[in-house]
This record gives sequence, structure tokens and C-alpha cells, in this order.
Amino acid sequence: MKVPYARKWQKETDKLRQIALDCDLTEELKWGKPCFTFLKKNVAIVIPLKESCAFSFFKGALLKDPKHILERIGEHTQAGRWIKFTSPRKIATLRLTLKDYLYEAIELEESGKKIELKKPSAYPIPEELQRMLDDNAVLRSAFTALTPGRRKSYIFHVSSAKQAKTRAARAEKCVPMILSGRGFNELPN
Repeated sequence: MKVPYARKWQKETDKLRQIALDCDLTEELKWGKPCFTFLKKNVAIVIPLKESCAFSFFKGALLKDPKHILERIGEHTQAGRWIKFTSPRKIATLRLTLKDYLYEAIELEESGKKIELKKPSAYPIPEELQRMLDDNAVLRSAFTALTPGRRKSYIFHVSSAKQAKTRAARAEKCVPMILSGRGFNELPN
């Protein structure tokens, strides 16, 4: 699958790749993107987006970030942090900082330090979805059989609605997808 924005951000991608390679990281293609590893552990990845090109650190939450340039990727992101670029010039101005961050990320990998991730059970199932699971053994069994990430996708989707009526409607719409074994954001096979 082609990344639709890869060509648009080719200059930025090339500059970020070179910075990572200068830090003696191994480049691999993962998820269709240039990913940089140390001892076969993911350290960073370049992600072309619609409005920018992101350089993402897999364990960015553990980085010191003295320049305060790293952003949380999403509301529920626990480990990853990224910085977005819209020009090769901005990358050039942060080149040394990015190298420092990469060397720190490599040290984290060498140390074996891990991020304590919240367990899926730490996320409460919204009562509208829980009621449906309690009332339907087949649905409950299908939900339990989902991977933790897929269960979380439904929990986040249903619980993000402000009104109980909307949460109930969302839970109802999720039933066929849960029964098919898909996560909320997955397309059917």
C-alpha cells in the first residue's frame, strides 16, 4: 500500500532518515515507513502525514525532552512522542537536538528500561456497553476473545460520547463488528 503523502514530504523524510542513520541505527521498512532500530528494537520512525512529516520516538515518554519539542501522538498514547516538521529548514535547525534525543533513546534500549503501560482492564467499560455484554452471552464471549487493543478501541469509542443516549447508540452499532472479531477502526476483510 502506498503512503499517500510520502512523495509530498520526501525531502523531509530523507533528512530525518540521514539523521537517524548518522546515529548508527539500522533502517528497516515497517508499516510501509522508514523505521530505525537498535538491537532489533524499534527506536524511531518517520511518518508522512497530510499536513506534516513526523519523526516519532517509540519510547518518547521516557525521553527528557529539555527543548520541549516532543508532542503526545494522541489522547490515549502512552509511550510514543513525536515532533512534526513542515520544512527541511526546521529539521536542519533541530538536527543536533534530534541526534541527542536519538542517542538518549538508544541508551534507553541498551538499559532495557520499559514503559509501564496501563492494562486494558484499567479502562472501565462504559455502562451502556457493559449492559449489552451482560445481556448477551455470545456478544460477551466475542468481546472477551478480542485482543486487548481491539477491546480498548470499543471502550474509547463508546465512552468518548458525552450523552448516555449517544453512548448507547454507539454500543449498539459496535455489535456486528465485535461479533466479527474486528477492532473499531478495522475494515472488514
